[in-house]
Amino acid sequence: MTAVRMALSELRRLTAGRLPKLAVVAMLCVPMLYGGLYLYANHDPYGRLDKVPTAVVVEDEGTTLSTGEKLSVGPQVADELVKSKSFDWHRVDRAEATAGVSDGKYEFALVLPKTFSADLASSAEFQPRQATLELTTNDANNYLAHTIANQVVAQVTKTVAAQVSETAASKLLAGFSTIHGQVEKGAAGAGQLQSGLTSANTGVVQLQTGANQLNTAQKQLSTGATKLSNGLGTAGKGASDLASGAGQLSTGLGTLKTKTSGLPAQTKALATGADQVADGNEKIAGVGQQVATASSTLLKDLSTIDAGLATSLKERGFTQAQINQVLAETAKLRGPVITANTKIQSTSKQLNQLSTGARQVSNGASALASATPALTSGISSAASGAAKLSTGATDLKTGVASLQAGASQLATGEQQAVTGQGQLLTGVNSLATGIGKLKTGATELNTALTNGAKQIPDPSAEARKAVAETLGAPVGLKNTSQATADSYGAGLAPFFLSLACWIGAYVLFLLVRPLSPRALAALQSPVRVALGGWLPPAIFGAIQAVLVFIAVVFGLGIEAAHPWLTAGFLVLASVTFVAILHALSAWFGAVGKFLGLVLMVIQLVSAGGTFPWQTIPAPLYFFHHVLPMSYAIDGVRHLMYGGSGASLGTDLLVLVAWLVAGLTASSLAARKQRVWPAKKLQPELAL
Repeated sequence: MTAVRMALSELRRLTAGRLPKLAVVAMLCVPMLYGGLYLYANHDPYGRLDKVPTAVVVEDEGTTLSTGEKLSVGPQVADELVKSKSFDWHRVDRAEATAGVSDGKYEFALVLPKTFSADLASSAEFQPRQATLELTTNDANNYLAHTIANQVVAQVTKTVAAQVSETAASKLLAGFSTIHGQVEKGAAGAGQLQSGLTSANTGVVQLQTGANQLNTAQKQLSTGATKLSNGLGTAGKGASDLASGAGQLSTGLGTLKTKTSGLPAQTKALATGADQVADGNEKIAGVGQQVATASSTLLKDLSTIDAGLATSLKERGFTQAQINQVLAETAKLRGPVITANTKIQSTSKQLNQLSTGARQVSNGASALASATPALTSGISSAASGAAKLSTGATDLKTGVASLQAGASQLATGEQQAVTGQGQLLTGVNSLATGIGKLKTGATELNTALTNGAKQIPDPSAEARKAVAETLGAPVGLKNTSQATADSYGAGLAPFFLSLACWIGAYVLFLLVRPLSPRALAALQSPVRVALGGWLPPAIFGAIQAVLVFIAVVFGLGIEAAHPWLTAGFLVLASVTFVAILHALSAWFGAVGKFLGLVLMVIQLVSAGGTFPWQTIPAPLYFFHHVLPMSYAIDGVRHLMYGGSGASLGTDLLVLVAWLVAGLTASSLAARKQRVWPAKKLQPELAL
């Protein structure tokens, strides 16, 4: 009897009657129901999070920035959460949120505390405080809700941090632009200052020249005043002599009145002396007039110089206060000159009067000499005129003395003026030096500000926005997926498809006999017996694999990158699992079925179907690398998601190896069971 005939005989046995047929159909549907329903329930749980009731509490009182702007971030965050529909958000107060999480009305609650906005804005006051979000959870409601809530809060924190960073960066860049503009204005102002100081330097040079000229003129005027004083001293001596001579003349005329002898010679001498006196007085009067003219001219020149000095200083950039200060100093110097000029003008008038009187005396003396015959009659007049002459000479002496005193004061004032002009010249020279240094400093300032403005960034509004956005989110994610599962259910599909095939293979042996007793009794070849016992459940297992694959792909819409290859690989995994369970049942009977269940549990925790297998405890690593379900899951993943097929060869080799090992073990079991011990005739436990 061949293995195929033995398999057909077992199939006829299993399908003989209505109930056996229904039982076979039920066994074929077990993997489809298990894998399909589980993946249906978990197909896309994240897509239905908007049905999960959650609470958001806004206690944020807002804050006022230093600019006067109102900031209220809490309500904005709450509004964004509600609009996002990431969960079924409800805006409630803290008490209702806490009670809702406690009694299960809400899965979790997110609280935005009173100081949330103030804490976010605290960095602007250089007193930074970390803003805090309060999350209230209750694992008694659902543990995964707690995990998802942490992810939501982390995303909210990241979003708020990005917005705060973007706003801060935008203000910082705007500050750079403002600083750049102000530095450019400063550089322009420094340039204007440099130009102004250049002009001021030119003006100061001209002022130096004018001050030198004024100093020279002042020295010349001082020298003239000294000479005038000396001349007036000489004139005073002459006036004294004149007064003395006039007195003697008066005495002589009195004597002449009684003594007229030798009168012609004496009158001639008198006329000569009077003429000399008139000439001397005219010279003195001329000198006095020159002094008076020079003094008036000096006073006018000083006024003209003051006006010109004020105009020149104003043109050179001096302020009106500085000009007034300089004019005040020059006015102090002009005071003594004005006083001396007044006295000089008065003395000059007196000298003119004296000159006129002396000339009259001279003319009278000449007339007297010419009128010697009438001398006697004119002696009284001459005596009277001599008396007047004596009085006038005395007055002249007094006036010349006053004029000499005024000239001395003028000389002293001019000397003081020379000293003041020297000080003015020193000040102007110091001013020139200071302006030169100031010009150098302005040049350096202009250069430094210009270079500094070039180094300060001045981004455009678009550039500021782009940079602020980049600083707010400096790291982006470029997700390059070499293989992608479309949904959460698609991600779990390889695990549950493989597990469903194992469960399907397990339930088959609740009805299928691992080895045909008839074939064993007929001493058929152990290999044929093993193959004949394996083929019926292998066929059923292949049908189970195809059915669960069709249910997942077409019923749930989970796509496979290589559907035919995936289905074929599932069939291979299923018949391999059947071979393993077949060998266990053949060797150990009812205990073997239990061992199949234990083996399923071990593979369930070690295969790495949900988390990466590296996360399982180290003692389970051995089972992961040895047992077949790990390789079945890996192969289905690569075929469904379209990943690299580098490990697919290993997966196929391992499954084939387990298939061969299972069939070999079944053959050995069939060989062993050709001899029936007493226990087999009456087993202790039958399932």
